Amino acid sequence: MAGASAPPYGLASLFIYALVLCIHVVPASASSFAFNFSTPPTSKDLQWRGDTSFANQMMELTKNDISRDSNDSRGWVWYPSPVPLWDAATGELASFTTNFSFTITPDKNYKNPDKSPNAGDGMAFFLAPFSTKVLSSSGGGGGNLGLFNDSNQLNATGGSRVVAVEFDTYPNSEWDDSSVQHIGIDVNSIRSVAYTPVYLASNITMTATVTYDNQTKLLAVDLDIEGALYFVNATVDFTTRLPEKVAVGFSAATGSSAELHRISSWSFDSTIEEKVVPPAPAPAPSQKIPYPSGSSDPPVKQGTSTKLLLKVLLPILAVSGCAAVGVLVWLWQKRRRNAQQQQALNDSDSDEQHGAEEADFERGVAGPRRYHYRELVAATGDFNDENRLGRGGFGSVYRGSIQSDGDDRQLAVKKFSSEKSSQGRKEFEAEVKIISRLRHRNLVQLLGWCDSAKGLLLVYELVPEGSLDKHIHNNPSLLAWPERYKIILGLGSALSYLHRDWEQCIVHGDIKPSNIMLDSSYNTKLGDFGLARLVDHEAGPQLTKVVQGTMGYIDPEFVNTLKRSTQSDVYSFGIVILEIVSGRQPVDRWDPSFMLLKWVSSLYSLGKTIEAADVRLRGDDAGDRRQMERALVVGLWCAQSDPGERPSVAEAMHVLQTGDARLPSLPTQMYKLAPSTPSVVSTGESGTASSSSYSTGVRSLATTGTTPSSGSLVN
Repeated sequence: MAGASAPPYGLASLFIYALVLCIHVVPASASSFAFNFSTPPTSKDLQWRGDTSFANQMMELTKNDISRDSNDSRGWVWYPSPVPLWDAATGELASFTTNFSFTITPDKNYKNPDKSPNAGDGMAFFLAPFSTKVLSSSGGGGGNLGLFNDSNQLNATGGSRVVAVEFDTYPNSEWDDSSVQHIGIDVNSIRSVAYTPVYLASNITMTATVTYDNQTKLLAVDLDIEGALYFVNATVDFTTRLPEKVAVGFSAATGSSAELHRISSWSFDSTIEEKVVPPAPAPAPSQKIPYPSGSSDPPVKQGTSTKLLLKVLLPILAVSGCAAVGVLVWLWQKRRRNAQQQQALNDSDSDEQHGAEEADFERGVAGPRRYHYRELVAATGDFNDENRLGRGGFGSVYRGSIQSDGDDRQLAVKKFSSEKSSQGRKEFEAEVKIISRLRHRNLVQLLGWCDSAKGLLLVYELVPEGSLDKHIHNNPSLLAWPERYKIILGLGSALSYLHRDWEQCIVHGDIKPSNIMLDSSYNTKLGDFGLARLVDHEAGPQLTKVVQGTMGYIDPEFVNTLKRSTQSDVYSFGIVILEIVSGRQPVDRWDPSFMLLKWVSSLYSLGKTIEAADVRLRGDDAGDRRQMERALVVGLWCAQSDPGERPSVAEAMHVLQTGDARLPSLPTQMYKLAPSTPSVVSTGESGTASSSSYSTGVRSLATTGTTPSSGSLVN
């Protein structure tokens, strides 16, 4: 009888085992949390020490009242659970995003020699080894921002390691700190690996977004101050800098100076999943379940329970089994259908090159995918002229749409002209690999590419508002000053990223309004990298064989010497600023005697700079007028004929964004006409809407034209 009773128990065990697996095979959620401090948090929500407190729906990192001697104060706060940062077993890195809103209020009762409010020292968002007392070894003066002490401030090791985004309000020359307030990225040292000047101690609510991309290993910081945007980025490999699990939080400190550090909201989201220990398995189906009292037969009640259990479980499992079979059949059919479609695409694109080299190429591209030629033919209506968005020196751009996750995704497809498509494969691969690694909110995003015997194509995001030149010169509706100012700042941020914040320096080479795209919120999206050059940060100007660019925007020094540098981009940036503010093109095709730079320069020498602003913008708002005049002066500063007298993009942005920053004193006779030369290769007429803003990435120097008599060429 015992033998006859065993099968139901084995079947029941099998059902229970399967059900347990179904219940427990659930992916773990990623690390995610958010606080708005509307009510004070508990120790289960956050951990804190030092002078940190919570009041008035804010988190106060340091002493919360300047009038009560708030100097020499330090505070820390962190999430109470360790956050997975990377996995040693798989090598997987987390991608994460954190947002927080905060204010820094200086002590207005004490003034610096320049009459500005005294401020110091600053605050930081940090990632550090997790312990019961995070950053317990930190201390020292306020300049360490609560991150380090005097012994490890330049080379933290072991449990003192920390990667932080600092908001530094007090310059410390002893460790080569910036001479102005700034945001910076610190990697196991208080000496920032990258920083951007910005006035922080303003008592204005600021919003910071810190992101980390596990593919590019780029740590990027965006700071929004009432619509003005500031950026700083650095490449950080967390697998060599921090342990697998870390604490995330904030620190702040004051020294001899005093200020308040208040955070009003904080959210954090990470992609990496915490490993979950699976539950103990149920007895195997073949195991015989022991019965009480050493009996080999189950009691009557146990048999009754078994019947009841089977009555409940069998219908559930039957329905679940049918559903599972149905899902498996559907997945198989879908996979087969996709395979057939892919094979059809491969057959239609049989003239495309495939092999080991192509596989290596695709592995070297971070993010963008490879498209088949037939896909892009279908997306653009066979490159129908009705879908043409523009034409530039390297080919044409077409509007397209393609199915992505069930939705129509809008694309801009750049098709190289036939003569350009014959350029070497290695050059094309280098372009795609480099531009695919660029990540910035003010750069047009590359989505993919196609390398076919039928042509070379690049696929970009479609930016809905088109190019800036159309809005300034060809749009009956007026582009208001706040939008124009926002566009100038966005362009400056993009150039600052290319020149300084990426791992290598990129000289764009063709800054003009037709290469500046606008999204639906009028945010700047710089495109067309067809003339860009990749150089080391420490390298000097690069010698090329031919002048390329657009007349009116080309640096006269580049025309004279054939040497292109970041200062060439600064010159073009200055001209574009003048064009945005004045609404006039650099060269008037209807009046050849008019030169925008010469005209604005002459008004500056007469003390009438504001008269160069677009007359439609000159209203009664004194603040707008001051911004316009400041922008015009910065434009002239950038466009000086001597590259040595021009600012860096970061210096120009500091003056643009800081209302009380001192304007440069410029010579009254600064205008110098760019020499004419037959070797200039123009990428299109200035200001024309036909110029393309979607082009290739960084490429090697042009090989056409006359070779200079001296100097080395960059290949």
